[in-house]
Amino acid sequence: LFAVETLEPSTLARMDDFRRRMEWFLANRPDLTGNVASMVDPGEGERRLLSIADPDQLRRILATMLDEREFLSPYGIRALSRVHLDHPYVFHLDGQECTVDYQPAESTNAMFGGNSNWRGPVWMPVNVLLIRALLQFYTYHGDNFKIECPTGSGQMMNLFEVAREIANRLCRIFLRDDSGRRPVFGGNAIFQTDPHWNAYLLFYEYFQGDNGAGLGASHQTGWTGRVARLIELFGRVDGPTLLEVGGMGAFHRPK
Repeated sequence: LFAVETLEPSTLARMDDFRRRMEWFLANRPDLTGNVASMVDPGEGERRLLSIADPDQLRRILATMLDEREFLSPYGIRALSRVHLDHPYVFHLDGQECTVDYQPAESTNAMFGGNSNWRGPVWMPVNVLLIRALLQFYTYHGDNFKIECPTGSGQMMNLFEVAREIANRLCRIFLRDDSGRRPVFGGNAIFQTDPHWNAYLLFYEYFQGDNGAGLGASHQTGWTGRVARLIELFGRVDGPTLLEVGGMGAFHRPK
């Protein structure tokens, strides 16, 4: 999903040499272009799509990613499918049985210092890249391309709405729930209840894949702080505006 870009007609018009080379490859090297999404058919706003995933592949990928039994957690996209909690991936090597299972928090073994990392938690930078990719796909496919979100819910969304839904789930990590507790603070009673501390948010390295509690380093403003950018973006830009400005235009703050 990350490997996607849309090309505006005005961009192609300014890059005549690139356009001619692209058209030559489309006409003469079907062996190279047959395994990527079509760059021939214009989408919304006459844009061209540079992507590995064609529409059918995109639907299949998103059906898994947006399944709450798999990657979609209440607090964003998990690093590993929750399916592996009950169905670990198992392989055998030199007489040993090795497994990879879903671990939403810290690891159950000492590998990598006991840090679970990519076996279940929610990581902000990966989610931001996914949101960016979905918005790129949206500027090409427009409002008519819809996917069930969450999978199995019967609720259909366009890709802008899917991106916004993921952003909202990431924001939920830091917001108070109906009981007044912030998921980011987990079971830390002082941060949850002490009036001197409960309004001071920490930007953790990653987050528990099921309950959103902060894990790892607590000062990762460099990437977890991107949640503020998501709040600003979706507070300022809607689907029609994005289709109008296209590309990365909506990601730039107005001067």
